[in-house]
Amino acid sequence: MLDVTFIRNNPDLVKQAMKNKGEENPQIVDEIISIDEQWRSLVEETDNLRNESNTKAKKIGELMGQGKNEEAQEIISYTTELKEQIQEKEDKLRSLKTAREDLLHKIPNVPHESVPVGQTEEDNEVIKTWGDPNKEDWRKPHWELVEEQGWIDFDRGAKVTGAGFPFYVGPLAQLQRALINYFLNRAAKAGYTELQVPYFVNEDSARGTGQIPDKEDMMYEIPRDEFFMIPTAEVPVTNFHRDEILEDEQLPLYYTSYTPCWRREAGSYGKDVRGLNRLHQFDKVELVKIVHPETAYDELETLREHAESLLQELNIPYRTLLMCTGDMGFTQSKKYDLEVWSPGQQQWLEVSSCSNFGSFQARRMMIRRRKENGDTETVHTLNGSGLALPRVVAAILEIYQQKDGSIKIPEVLQPFMGTEMISE
Repeated sequence: MLDVTFIRNNPDLVKQAMKNKGEENPQIVDEIISIDEQWRSLVEETDNLRNESNTKAKKIGELMGQGKNEEAQEIISYTTELKEQIQEKEDKLRSLKTAREDLLHKIPNVPHESVPVGQTEEDNEVIKTWGDPNKEDWRKPHWELVEEQGWIDFDRGAKVTGAGFPFYVGPLAQLQRALINYFLNRAAKAGYTELQVPYFVNEDSARGTGQIPDKEDMMYEIPRDEFFMIPTAEVPVTNFHRDEILEDEQLPLYYTSYTPCWRREAGSYGKDVRGLNRLHQFDKVELVKIVHPETAYDELETLREHAESLLQELNIPYRTLLMCTGDMGFTQSKKYDLEVWSPGQQQWLEVSSCSNFGSFQARRMMIRRRKENGDTETVHTLNGSGLALPRVVAAILEIYQQKDGSIKIPEVLQPFMGTEMISE
């Protein structure tokens, strides 16, 4: 959520940012400013009435002490009217504040000046390519490999739950576990503290990280208990410090967490959802940073570099994209996507997004730091996938497959797997 003072001082900038992000209702900015002006004017009126009421109350005591009861009763009647007026204005203030907050939640974050302006994925900038994408014709897509070997069972998953909820069997279940352990161990070496988190969150948590009101259709709900199943560990991890004031020396804070993730992916269809490309339940190791405002963009670069290093150590060709304004999301101020090369599908697949949210999430969650002078300031938050498993698994299967259908295990995973190859 943007600071209302920032919006008031930069209305044209915020409107243009909304247009650049594909939002079609920039008039919300004017509505917020109008409501805020009414609220601030009413605050002044209410404070003046309170001051007058307090002054009159003191006068009542003086008159009563002087035996001037009749005059005191007149002032008592007047202060009773003042209290009624104050109550009416306080009710109006609460109403205006609620209306302002509702509108503020509909304003997206302002993109950083380095972010390219655009609306589609064609407008994203490829800033780095690593490795040599393999284009050999004999390589099969991963879904053919796992079906032949019986390593993933999509049909039984659909029977037990529904499409997009597969079973991983034998070596593929081990590969998943190996990747999770490898990613968590690497994050720990990079200074991230591991958290085990709740898999369900309440509405306040979902609103804090921006899933509400922007991504309600993505999440699975548990209406009876008013919970949401997490679409990413970002939600519980970032909310870990909600409504807290952090001491300055605590920052920066780095957290990592492995969780299953659930996403409805409503409206997804076509060839890009085959196999492991797009699931309703998947595993992911998440990285979250809570940092000083002045270091946030440097922290984004080190976050991206950490995620890239995992792909380099797995020896998976990838490219890094700087996302354009219209393809970066509601809450981000700057975002990188990492895409791995899938030789069996001859396309790039996203496996990580690394984002800086500035103060946008932290302001919603009221996470602040105490400065040296005793004042408080909203912190900045970042998060990235380190990494999401399904497409990494798909890339490993397709890149490391042998002509006999066996799969060579990447060297860094062999200690976790206890083998160099998996086969039928």
